[in-house]
Amino acid sequence: MKNIVILISGRGSNMEAIVKACAAEGWPARIAAVISNRPDAAGLQFAASQGVATAVVDHKAYPDRESFDAELARVIDGFSPDLVVLAGFMRILTPGFTRHYEGRMLNVHPSLLPAFPGLHTHERAIEAGCRFAGATVHFVTAELDHGPMVAQAVVPVLDGDDAGALAARVLKLEHRMYPAAVRWFVSGQIAVQGSRVRQLAGESQSFS
Repeated sequence: MKNIVILISGRGSNMEAIVKACAAEGWPARIAAVISNRPDAAGLQFAASQGVATAVVDHKAYPDRESFDAELARVIDGFSPDLVVLAGFMRILTPGFTRHYEGRMLNVHPSLLPAFPGLHTHERAIEAGCRFAGATVHFVTAELDHGPMVAQAVVPVLDGDDAGALAARVLKLEHRMYPAAVRWFVSGQIAVQGSRVRQLAGESQSFS
């Protein structure tokens, strides 16, 4: 039984999707904990209602990024994680932290990487005139929004879209894609070969 630790900063809708899928689909894993850097994160209440352990490591209580990451890693490691999942965790992580969880930490980013790393991805996609946008699940590395890509979800950019409408459409697909990617990891169904990730059970790594 694999242990999954999920990090959130807010509502944690992707966390909710993962918690529900883990229970409904009988994964060989359990959600060991949901941890937030914000004491008021709404997702903590949902996690507790599902019987999942919760913890808070408030970044405001630490003088620098390194000391925060050190305490966060200490708390995470208390749950013996096989996989760490970033689900709307709005902190830039230090290289030491990402090295510690290399090969066992996933993130979902709301763009079709390598396009539009960083913030305001939907606004940037619309401004650039993209006909398609989406989201990417990838392994976390020291370089922001890089790392081997596990899965991608694609939606059309419609005439008249604003960032909110596009984000809502992308998020619906994230709620399908991210649980699938986590399930693949805990089931031993993905292999990283250089910069490419293979799905060993033949499931599609593209969502639309």
